[in-house]
Amino acid sequence: MPIKTYKPYTPVRRFITTTDNSDITKHEPEKSLIESLPKSGGRNNTGKIMTLHRGGGHKRYYRIIDFKREKIAMPAKVLDIEYDPNRSARIALVEYSDGEKRYIIQPLGLKKGDTVVSGPNSEIKPGNALPLENIPVGTVIHNIEILPNCGAKLVRSAGTSAQLMAKEGAYANVRMPSGEIRMFLNRCMATVGQISNIDHSNVTIGKAGRKLHLGFRPVVRGTAMNQVDHPHGGGRGKSKGNNQPRSYSNVPSKGFKTRNRKMWDWVVIRKRSKE
Repeated sequence: MPIKTYKPYTPVRRFITTTDNSDITKHEPEKSLIESLPKSGGRNNTGKIMTLHRGGGHKRYYRIIDFKREKIAMPAKVLDIEYDPNRSARIALVEYSDGEKRYIIQPLGLKKGDTVVSGPNSEIKPGNALPLENIPVGTVIHNIEILPNCGAKLVRSAGTSAQLMAKEGAYANVRMPSGEIRMFLNRCMATVGQISNIDHSNVTIGKAGRKLHLGFRPVVRGTAMNQVDHPHGGGRGKSKGNNQPRSYSNVPSKGFKTRNRKMWDWVVIRKRSKE
């Protein structure tokens, strides 16, 4: 999917790029598969801000995605490819042989009119979902379940993919997009192929207003604040003092690991390459 550039009739327009939407065949969502998505502004149920710099943005409907793929051995025809404002990947509207319609994440190469199916006896081709024990070693996969029947939780963003490396007993070794190799139960489902919209990471936002439309509010530097407002604040001039780089909530931002590994550390065979 190529990247579109624009004639620089303004200075900002010179740097803006977008993805070519020629693959999208339907521009209105399926009404039976959408629900309201109220904005939280980064606040939790008590009104406390848990995520900074969130608010505004264009109104959206949430598209209900089928991450479980529990309709075993029932073929589904791809009716349309759609844009989803809630995720970076494209979504595909499929209709099963019993007449039910569902949304799935579009893998690379899946087009309107194709057929997908899920189950242990499915063919190894993009869009088909199978348990890891039925997928050949070396296959590129996405939409991986952490536990059987819990629905896909990993490798769901645009352009990403994992690779099935080996099978040992009741577990399969999968190399994640980060370079980490970890174990999954063989009964966990995964979808064959790489996720579509692979050029999403190459898009240049280009201007602050476009970021605001996505629901992100402006970010102020900590050094520009007062001492009472941020660990980096205060001082004379542009002085940073002796403070180590820290977040607004006083958590070190360089070299301080915040990931809790106690529950899932035993499934990691090789840590992420950046670590």
